[in-house]
Amino acid sequence: MTATALLAELTTRAEVTAHARTPSCVCGTSTLADRPDATVVRHADTVAKAHAPSTPVAELTPRLATATRLPGILLPPLAPTPAALHDRLVTFWPYGSPVDPQDPDAAPWEEAATLLARLHRTPAAPGLPAMRGPAKAAHAVDRLRAAPPHPAAHPVLAAWATLPAWARAEAPMPDTRTLCHGDLHLGQLVRHPAPDGPWLLIDVDDLGTGVPAWDLARPAAWYACGLLPPDEWTRFLDAYRAAGGPAVPPDGDPWPALDVPARALTVQTAARFLTKALAADRPLDEAEQSLIDACARMGSVPPELTGTFAK
Repeated sequence: MTATALLAELTTRAEVTAHARTPSCVCGTSTLADRPDATVVRHADTVAKAHAPSTPVAELTPRLATATRLPGILLPPLAPTPAALHDRLVTFWPYGSPVDPQDPDAAPWEEAATLLARLHRTPAAPGLPAMRGPAKAAHAVDRLRAAPPHPAAHPVLAAWATLPAWARAEAPMPDTRTLCHGDLHLGQLVRHPAPDGPWLLIDVDDLGTGVPAWDLARPAAWYACGLLPPDEWTRFLDAYRAAGGPAVPPDGDPWPALDVPARALTVQTAARFLTKALAADRPLDEAEQSLIDACARMGSVPPELTGTFAK
């Protein structure tokens, strides 16, 4: 099925679902994402998502069930099981207002941290698969290895080699009981009902059991690389601790728990950015170079010396 045909049929599915929910639908369709791993369209207050072609129904279904039973933490789907669209699984969701990327001062760091803490404290249901964070990091590194050679790839791959096997998705995670989001960033929050309802987490594709520090690792890595101001990192960390989040100690140095996941997310992000820059045949920008530089520091300092790759 071509990408154009998928988008057209997914749009039709979104329209049908929206009209069934709201007979007085104010029609209007927009494409929210169109990538090889996900196509997302919105029609009125309904969102339809076509998941990656390789998504197993046996893994997506319990992830949807978890979102259904945690409506105050995760945006619940409109149906508890996925539909089929040729070789893709499709899910339907209510629309929520996303974080405004043009207003960084209004970023909901405290709300994100509180939702994460509540998620991590919730018992995982039996049968939920492992969260996919390490697997996604490993995929990003594999794509970099397959890309054309570039000098910046060496520090990225060297930093990756210093990580423990579980962080490279080569061994089971040391925590197999804690419920995790698996891919936390500010794009994974929406207000529902739109436009000013409470914040909720979205995107269950990577949801599962694992090391909860992985969910704090992206902002931790940004802070360590100089891409997130210290006050925003402190707001996030303090709110997570205040909500009883188990990923880090309630006080003191958080880096013994965060160091390995933050290193892994730094490598993943650097690998993704470098692969995209190579595909576009362009030089690295300042932010991308800062991630490469952080990987170079990581390659020279073992993970057990925690926090030492920070800027």
